[in-house]
Amino acid sequence: MPQPSSAVVFSPWADLTLSGDSLTGKADVDPALTAKGLRIRARDYLGETDPATPLASPVFADLTGLAPLLIQVGSHEILLDDAVRLAARAAAHDVAVELQVWPQVPHVFQGFAALLDDADAALTSAAAFTRAHWPAG
Repeated sequence: MPQPSSAVVFSPWADLTLSGDSLTGKADVDPALTAKGLRIRARDYLGETDPATPLASPVFADLTGLAPLLIQVGSHEILLDDAVRLAARAAAHDVAVELQVWPQVPHVFQGFAALLDDADAALTSAAAFTRAHWPAG
């Protein structure tokens, strides 16, 4: 199938094996997610499927041919390493990727754009990224 012209992901959960160091290292500053909660949701989603399967955990996937990718994540969330590792994986497979780590904000902070200047700026950045990749015409 044809690829989209680009993709933007906010605080991606990209490793259902839950092997990122930020899972524990950021636990005290993440007000939204817990490792225990993610383990439960991973089992709910995967059933008996191996969590390292690339279709479930793109940090283990061959991302060759993926559309340009913008990844936004807050520094105060347990999924920080998922975002960083996803960006590295995309770059390793020659995907145009931009990683934006926003300091001292929580999981999916963009949802607070009406209250938080960084969230508004992040959404503006995401819109500019997608517009920059729209096909001409």
